[in-house]
Amino acid sequence: MKQNLTILLVAFFTIAVTAQKIKYSATQIADSLLTNSNAVVRLNHQEILISSQRKMTIYTNRVVTVYNKNGLSAVGAITGYDKSRSLNAIEAVIYDAFGNEIKKIRKKDFIDESAVSGGTLFSDSRVVYLDYTPINYPFTVNFTCEIQTSNTALIPKWMPITDYYVSIEKSILKVTYPNDLGFKKKEFNLDNFNVKKTSDTSTQLSYAVEAVVAQKPEELSPDFIKIYPRVMMSLEFFNLEGVDGSAKNWKEYGQWFSEKILKGTCDLSDETIAKIKSIVGVEKDPIKKAKIVYQYLQNKSRYISVQVGIGGFKPMLASDVDRLSYGDCKALSNYTRALLNAVDVPAYYTELYGDSDKIDIESDFFSVQGNHVILAIPNQKEYVFLECTSQDNPFGFQANFTDDRNVVVIKPEGGEIVRTKDYDENTNSQFSKGQYSISETGDFEGGISIVSEGTQYQKKYQLEKLSPTEKERNYKNYWSNINNLNINNTSFFNDKEKISFTENVQISAVNYGAITGNKILFAVNAFNQYSGNLKKSRNRHNPFEIERGFVDNDEITITLPSGFLIEAMPENIELSNKFGNYKMELVKKDGLNIVYKRKLLLKKGIYSKEEFEEFRMFIEKVRRNDNSKIVIAKI
Repeated sequence: MKQNLTILLVAFFTIAVTAQKIKYSATQIADSLLTNSNAVVRLNHQEILISSQRKMTIYTNRVVTVYNKNGLSAVGAITGYDKSRSLNAIEAVIYDAFGNEIKKIRKKDFIDESAVSGGTLFSDSRVVYLDYTPINYPFTVNFTCEIQTSNTALIPKWMPITDYYVSIEKSILKVTYPNDLGFKKKEFNLDNFNVKKTSDTSTQLSYAVEAVVAQKPEELSPDFIKIYPRVMMSLEFFNLEGVDGSAKNWKEYGQWFSEKILKGTCDLSDETIAKIKSIVGVEKDPIKKAKIVYQYLQNKSRYISVQVGIGGFKPMLASDVDRLSYGDCKALSNYTRALLNAVDVPAYYTELYGDSDKIDIESDFFSVQGNHVILAIPNQKEYVFLECTSQDNPFGFQANFTDDRNVVVIKPEGGEIVRTKDYDENTNSQFSKGQYSISETGDFEGGISIVSEGTQYQKKYQLEKLSPTEKERNYKNYWSNINNLNINNTSFFNDKEKISFTENVQISAVNYGAITGNKILFAVNAFNQYSGNLKKSRNRHNPFEIERGFVDNDEITITLPSGFLIEAMPENIELSNKFGNYKMELVKKDGLNIVYKRKLLLKKGIYSKEEFEEFRMFIEKVRRNDNSKIVIAKI
């Protein structure tokens, strides 16, 4: 192994020396790679050397030519370190457009700061990054870095394409490992981009890809990782947090994590246990007891934003969270688990990938994949999941960050892959009921009550915390179709038990109706015009996804000015297809009052690129009908 290590080190540094001889002039880049490019990755060479169960070294050599300020993020000259991850070397060399060296940036010249602000829990977690302001574009950065870690459970995934508007000359991954650690991999979307596997043996794996043109984002494309190449890797025999472990699957991982990482972290003082028991009182129902504990947690603690993996994987002691009243997602979830255990409510530490995009834990491939921790409470044959970082979430509410995805529930008897709550289109509802009147001068005055639930609740319930100026800005943006809008009054009701948020808003506007002679023209749908606008895509490459469906129901009574009659009004319409349905109707109540009824339902799903134009036309019809006009004339 020592001989192999020497050979590998020599090989790596030979590559590094050779890289110095590359012509860094921007004129050397092929024209095809400049189209739509803010930056070009000249070389991204990553080498992962797993020497043993307790040692992994990661070498990175990344050369990027940046063409404008939007390409600066593609440089990628950033890394982190902590007590289990040491930064052995880091350097960057800057070249001008012609390949002449401008500046060499040593380790001491990089910005080195705490990875966490607002607390001292993770004072040993640091982030190091290049802070360089160019004088001219284009310029090139040659970044090299060497990290050594004992956390062999955390083999970084390989993603040669990491952003839009960035092309790639060459990207290489090389992984070397002992043949007795149970190395395995899972590949995604490699064939679509001609990624070549250059080696795959019992001790080595390597890939290469060249000449990848810059990718352009397409409307409603699925999440990046679902459509672009990546390789996940893991070991059966690994080390995490200084603890050796072994797991072939999620069940074995859960057993090991419970015994070796979580054990002993749920300590609470006798005083705290007595206090939480007193608060719960005589309540016997486990879910009701959990609600009481969750409310106690929200009132007591605050969240410090730290991703899983920063500051370690082992949660801090529950007693420390109890004393400090703050923590990251690991700490707060584990603290809540301890409080629930104290009142005889079982609860399980749960790892997942938290994001507004729905990203699954790969159920058939064990590796440490999560970036977030929540809590799972058994409720008959299902689980209630708690987001312990939130001070205002309703009990069990998950929409838009941890909903509808595979997670791993960690139990003493083993890990279990389960799916979190799916908020379907009928659950994600908004019901609006209101009225408005049009004066003979075209002025508008009205009020509306809007009740939002599901994912639509999540988008609304923070409104009550906004300042008056922020509220006004919100509604003027929401009702941007109404010129000269005035917000006269607002009130809110947040029903956390039902998980329903109600807005009551009174508004007015001058000149809402356009006057021509003795006629007034105005849009019937004043309160909820669909604003989505999809562009034609003649050469679409990717499927499209409606990640979360929803349903809107509107019922608005419209009062016309006396002395006017309806001269023309929109025809009732109903549309229905695989993407959803839309219905609009106008009902005359009497000479001065009409009722506008509207329903729009969109269904979640992944659809082929060939179906995009059909969906675009459906949305266009919705937009057009939402903006349909009525004409009234003076008698």
